[in-house]
Amino acid sequence: MDAVLNDLALHWPLYAAMPFIAALIGYVTKRVAIEMMFRPLDFVGIKPVFGWQGVVPKHGGRMAAVATELLTANLLDLKEVFGRIDPVIITSELEQPLLRAVDHIAREVLAEHHPRLWEVMPTLAQEMLIKQVQASAPRLVREFLDDVRENLDEVLDVQHMTVQRLTRDRALLVRLIRETSRPEMAFIARMGIYFGFGLGLVQTIVWAFTREPWVLPVFGGVIGLCTDWLAIKLIFVPREPVRVGRVIFQGKFQRRRAEVARQYGELIATEVLTVQNLLDAVLRGPRADRLAALVEQMVSSAVDTQMSASVLTLTVGGPRLREMKHAAATKALEQLPDTARYAEGYLTEAMDVAKMIEQRMLALTPLEFEGLLRPAFRQDEWKLIAVGGVIGFLVGELQVLLMLG
Repeated sequence: MDAVLNDLALHWPLYAAMPFIAALIGYVTKRVAIEMMFRPLDFVGIKPVFGWQGVVPKHGGRMAAVATELLTANLLDLKEVFGRIDPVIITSELEQPLLRAVDHIAREVLAEHHPRLWEVMPTLAQEMLIKQVQASAPRLVREFLDDVRENLDEVLDVQHMTVQRLTRDRALLVRLIRETSRPEMAFIARMGIYFGFGLGLVQTIVWAFTREPWVLPVFGGVIGLCTDWLAIKLIFVPREPVRVGRVIFQGKFQRRRAEVARQYGELIATEVLTVQNLLDAVLRGPRADRLAALVEQMVSSAVDTQMSASVLTLTVGGPRLREMKHAAATKALEQLPDTARYAEGYLTEAMDVAKMIEQRMLALTPLEFEGLLRPAFRQDEWKLIAVGGVIGFLVGELQVLLMLG
């Protein structure tokens, strides 16, 4: 005992520093583990032997699929979202750009497919024909919305759109997970300090009585391993509140359910399920041909209605008429993104995707809610914990050199 006390008196600064170094080990290993989850976006190193890619971007496709499954199965009802759009309001919002688009399409199609007749028609006759076509535009908008609602699953593959968006933009997937879990990441780092300091006190006592060179690196490795594992577990468990005396224990992520729901809903609404992204998926997605068929059918019906009361009925033959209908439908689809842009503000507000996701997330079971973030940790989790152990071991070895140097 005297030898221990003499050594403590002789090397007290190093002994005093041990718990703080252990706390630093705990913190550093946590920060490294956190960054390894998200960085780098692309593989850095020599494939396949040596190197690293962030866990989230590496498994982006799988994580995107999990996130999309949760989104489409539990958080989003697209029929309800589109049902919130008022045909009267959107027709009013689109009135002027719609009239301009119809004018442009009608003039272009007639001039392209029946140039001689169009050129010899008096200006007044041209204008009257255009006005007739424009007059049917509001009805076409309402019919278009009704058709899209009734055939939503046929014209929009939201799962394909979401997975493709998150997979193609790995930075977006990282941001989606990182922003909703930022407090949990900070919690992991803080827990590294507290757990590391506590284990460091035990480490100091064991070293004082043994002076064994293996104590410091082994304890350093244990600190790195245990604190990584424990910090990750404390994010998710216990899922339900557990009262011990006056203290209530619950996984940090579960406690932040309301905040996470709001953040997640806003991110999905502003980064993934935007009006432009949805429109792009409808126009260019795997089911775009179905939308094109709907538009062509509507345009064909409108053209038939106008032609029956027009002088063109006498001069336009069947084949040319079919060409005109197809050309008008094609140009209408091309004009759709620019025309819809004028109603983007109304559509975003009316659909209110963020609020729907937030409300439905609050109704998830604890296990379902955990599924929002847990896959990000589950993939290669053992590697993150192992890295913590390796770093802790190396720092412990450095302590031995300082103590015995």
